[in-house]
Amino acid sequence: MKRRLPTPKTDADAARFVAAADLTRYDLSSMTPLRFELAPKEARVNMRMPGELLDAVKAAAASAGMPYQRFIRLALERAVAPVSDRRTPPPSRRPATPR
Repeated sequence: MKRRLPTPKTDADAARFVAAADLTRYDLSSMTPLRFELAPKEARVNMRMPGELLDAVKAAAASAGMPYQRFIRLALERAVAPVSDRRTPPPSRRPATPR
């Protein structure tokens, strides 16, 4: 049986644990991927949208546990990513219908 991860009280405790621990001995099944945003955000976008859409975006972002602007940015990144890099379709994307 695998052990639960300890909860370090300080950053120094966490650093010591990560440096010395064999993580294969711990149960990591409840872990979720975390994406760090390290690129600077130097461009601005202003857009107008219906209030109902913004409310829906904010609710979806809240259920995903992130700020709504980050949620919108992730949706845009997914929309322009190569098909092979997409894990899930953007929230409002529908398949194109043939003509």
